[in-house]
Amino acid sequence: MVTVAEQVGTFLARLGVGHVFGVVGSGNFAVTNALRAAGVPFTATRHEGGAATMADAYSRMSGKVGVVSVHQGCGLTNAGTGIGEAAKSRTPMIVLAAETVAHQIHSNFAMDQRDYTRSLTATPERIHSAESAIADTLRAFRTAVRERRTVVLNLPLDVQATEAVGEVPELTVEPRAEVVPSEVQLTALADAIARAERPVFIAGRGGRTAKNEILELARHVGALVATGAVAKGLFNEDDFDLGISGGFSSPVTASLITGADLIVAFGSALNMWTTRHGNLIGADTTVAQIDIEDSALGAHRPVQIPVLGSSAATAAALLSRLRDHGGIRYRTEAVREEISNGARWKDVQTEDLGEDGSAIDPRELSKAVNNMLPAERIVSIDSGNFMGYPSQYFDVPDEFGFCFTQAFQAIGLGLYTAIGAALAQPQRMPVLGTGDGGFLMSVQELETAVRLRLPLVTVVYNDASYSAEVHHFGPDQDMGAVTFPDTDIAAIARGFGAEAITVRSVDDLKPLEHWVASNPQGPFVIDAKIASDGGSWWLKEAFKGH
Repeated sequence: MVTVAEQVGTFLARLGVGHVFGVVGSGNFAVTNALRAAGVPFTATRHEGGAATMADAYSRMSGKVGVVSVHQGCGLTNAGTGIGEAAKSRTPMIVLAAETVAHQIHSNFAMDQRDYTRSLTATPERIHSAESAIADTLRAFRTAVRERRTVVLNLPLDVQATEAVGEVPELTVEPRAEVVPSEVQLTALADAIARAERPVFIAGRGGRTAKNEILELARHVGALVATGAVAKGLFNEDDFDLGISGGFSSPVTASLITGADLIVAFGSALNMWTTRHGNLIGADTTVAQIDIEDSALGAHRPVQIPVLGSSAATAAALLSRLRDHGGIRYRTEAVREEISNGARWKDVQTEDLGEDGSAIDPRELSKAVNNMLPAERIVSIDSGNFMGYPSQYFDVPDEFGFCFTQAFQAIGLGLYTAIGAALAQPQRMPVLGTGDGGFLMSVQELETAVRLRLPLVTVVYNDASYSAEVHHFGPDQDMGAVTFPDTDIAAIARGFGAEAITVRSVDDLKPLEHWVASNPQGPFVIDAKIASDGGSWWLKEAFKGH
């Protein structure tokens, strides 16, 4: 007999899901094995929270739908933060959650999984019966792919165990078609670009699939290009790429964006992070925003030209209209030189905070690590005071070389992110930038990285504290709740089977060079004892919104 659980797993495999992550218990054992039997790779994680963020990162970096498999009740709640991050980021992902039988209200695992899912801003779905199982599964998958939603598909235990009805069909689900703006909106934006003298295009998550169209338009009309952090690397090939717009921006990048007379956001929310609470937008700057969601237009700040459309279709339509309106505009030789010399923080001169040798300046650490690693890499970032350093000082080859799970602003997701991203791009060396707080919060998954033999470079910016709070509240407050004794993170990492070193100076990094050259078959952890930066440049901007 083929059960509904087996049918659901087999159907998802045929629909094309890419990888499944999870902690297997009695409630999700059958559906997980069905996925495995159908050829979908499975990674057993040490915590459901790790599984959720690994699947999120995998989906972002592979272009395929990642799957999370969890036990009923506590398995789902353990995955909650990762599901919330994915949902807020509009990651196409499916969570297969076992669910207690409806009438078993006194079960230890009983809970309202549907409303819990909604509270995480994810989309709840359910396998209602053997007769509807195929349709229910297809609906969940279509929602994930076409609406870019994180879907929690609940599988009641009694329904899972029943005999399946019908055969598993051979179907494909195409992504949502490109959305062309209305004539009125397109004309308004085309006219604004034609008038602009210093246009800047900013691409967010929704612009990642429109790189060629946006770049062709920008080059034709003389616009500079920048990205939100989630799209870092998108415009690497262009000489007029400003890098990340927002709190991470260098002084040169910030100045050139502020100097724009027109900013066009392609699939970017223009939230407080991307605009530095609006401070990157000049008083007389016209702002246009392009998005496929009407509710997203003007959600974070007023925009003069809202455009309902997809980034690629809008950019292509604009180029067609503006064939006679080309020009150098903001793409002058002087601006090119300014960008070349100062748009990246690694080119900005800063004081070395670690000259006494007791701790290393996080900027010098980041520069040195960046130079030692191969160009083909995929960088992931945890959250904290340190996060601007790896985000800005670590180079990436393209938009599939940077994974930024920060929509929920949770610390502790970095290690999970790095593992999921590594499995999505196995030809690239995975690199993680994390703080000591976030790393220790998620350290159980280091065993997963060791088991998978991932050549994962983990840079722990270790200042023995939750330093965002230390620097935010200042020395006049009691810091006992957010500071800790120094921890030998290198020793902990070795206990999991990773190679590890303790770093207080650039010279201490020499073993990393040897490791990179050794065809590594496991993780390398750098316990970097960093000097205090008094609060990073981006943190000062960030806390203006708290």
